Amino acid sequence: MYETNVDQVTLHYDRLGSGEPLVLIHGLGEIKEGWQEQHCLADQFDLIIPELRGHGRSTTLDGISIENFAADILALLDHLNIESATICGLSMGGVVAQELYRQAPHRCRALILVSTFHYAPTLFGRWFYAYKKQRAKHFSAQQQKEFAAKTCLYSWKKEVVDRFFTFYNPNPEGYLKSLKACLTVDNRSLLKEVDVPTLVIGCQYDTLVPAWVQIHMHKLIPKSELIIFKDAGHIAKLEKTKEFNEAVRRFITKQQLPISS
Repeated sequence: MYETNVDQVTLHYDRLGSGEPLVLIHGLGEIKEGWQEQHCLADQFDLIIPELRGHGRSTTLDGISIENFAADILALLDHLNIESATICGLSMGGVVAQELYRQAPHRCRALILVSTFHYAPTLFGRWFYAYKKQRAKHFSAQQQKEFAAKTCLYSWKKEVVDRFFTFYNPNPEGYLKSLKACLTVDNRSLLKEVDVPTLVIGCQYDTLVPAWVQIHMHKLIPKSELIIFKDAGHIAKLEKTKEFNEAVRRFITKQQLPISS
């Protein structure tokens, strides 16, 4: 684990491997260890795995916003002297990846958008935030983690749930601030302008971000590919680890191939 100061914020991150730079951005309430099943990709890629503000050891609660999440990662890439990278984000991390492209498209070699979304209708956002806030008020942290596992996972086998609990560890205040930031997103126009290779990944039984959202995003993004994993909920990197890792390898490797004349 490493750390650096970014705009007066201490940002924690992991870095391992070598090769093509690949940034892995975690979802809401997760910590960077949520990408442990992807550490094997370090045999081919230079993995940069940041922990966003208000999550894990990056305890700063000021300035939590999608814009600042993206700006922090760009500053981290500057610190590491990385000109550009493939940006992969899960759920909220996918929203951050889209914002990163908005701020600095030249820093994005490619995008991998996993179980994420590009637009939150205003009325739905207000209702969902109020619901989550009330749930946080009336249920214990353990009960909320159990609710999250049952919502996010297709398989409720003990070993899968236990693995989920190792990296789903929300800071209550950071969680609500980050959720509120997510529910203001509107990238409908942005996606039509994305001009880098993009892989959109969804899951058949995702109850948080249904597969039709990923299909719609795929249709909006000109240079995109689409994968829908069967028999998986919101977190393919956990429930379909082998298939997920192979899809990431295949997609990035393909972008490195020379273009035939």
